[in-house]
Amino acid sequence: MSTSEDRPVPGASQPARSDLVPPTPEEPKASDLIGQALGGAAKRAGLDPAEDATTGRVVWRAMGGWRGIAESVLPGLVFVVLFTVTAQDLVLSLVASVGLAAVFTVIRLIQRSPVAAAFGGLVATGVAAALALFTGRGVDNFVPGLITNAAYGTGLLISALVGWSLIGVAVGFLMNEGTAWRADRRKRRAFFWLTIAWSALFFARLAVQLPLYLTDQTAALGTLKLVMGLPLFAPLVAVTWLAVRALYPRRADVPGES
Repeated sequence: MSTSEDRPVPGASQPARSDLVPPTPEEPKASDLIGQALGGAAKRAGLDPAEDATTGRVVWRAMGGWRGIAESVLPGLVFVVLFTVTAQDLVLSLVASVGLAAVFTVIRLIQRSPVAAAFGGLVATGVAAALALFTGRGVDNFVPGLITNAAYGTGLLISALVGWSLIGVAVGFLMNEGTAWRADRRKRRAFFWLTIAWSALFFARLAVQLPLYLTDQTAALGTLKLVMGLPLFAPLVAVTWLAVRALYPRRADVPGES
């Protein structure tokens, strides 16, 4: 039975009940969303600094192993070879290239393997082939690649110059520290130069390949695209991995800790 002391007094202020009003969720920051997207992509590619893996294994996984190498190299190689040996038969070269990319995608579907990379390659190959067929110029098969290099190079360069290096944003997400790396001068400097290095890779591709496009040298452009693809990508992945691991050593790597 309640007493008069238990009853609220009319007109008296009552204690606030913070549990009655749910807290307003914070809006996600743009850096968090970008970090989540980049970090997720890096993790799917096997580039998670928190993992205990050798540099060779990381690079191999980033390239997708033998299957990933085949999916990224063979469609372009088939196009260049057929375009050269068939006296520039554009339709045959494009059909063979797109067909091979489609075969890789179907194989992944049958084996129930992750199809994102293969499907993305198929879409890119199909779009490039459609453009080349529309214009009737074999060199236009490489336009999407040129645009991609320009976009990636520019985006990375701008992010570094404004102090929000995309490499740092991605690593910050993977290491669960958000944007705290920006308060660490050593990390900020390392991520700046890593981002500049990746930007330079894309701009180097563009600088070499664009003159070939403008002079309508299809076979040479296709060949250099392959040469400047994985052979340049793999070493830069290794350098990035080693630099990040130096910034975030494992406990076993720290003297005095096991």
